[in-house]
Amino acid sequence: MLKPAVIIAAVVLTAPFAVAGPLDSACKGSDRRSSARLCGCIQQAADLTLSRADQRRAASFFRDAQKAQDVRMSKSNADNAFWARYKNFASTAQAYCGR
Repeated sequence: MLKPAVIIAAVVLTAPFAVAGPLDSACKGSDRRSSARLCGCIQQAADLTLSRADQRRAASFFRDAQKAQDVRMSKSNADNAFWARYKNFASTAQAYCGR
């Protein structure tokens, strides 16, 4: 597991080079009132913690919250492994995006 200081440094150093990704796009396109800066920060956390496939899956939760609940409650080993990665992403995003 990466130390918070390393993660924060990576985000600060790569911020100017950030490219819109699945979570950034989903965040900006959602009905939640999120700033472009917050959405970009969430994407950076995703880039550090999730594969591109996991990012696309997590982005789908913005459109369908029930899908997240279904994955969380699933008995599938694959869903459980994804949910563990997703929780790590969420904790990371919360730690340095302030939400």
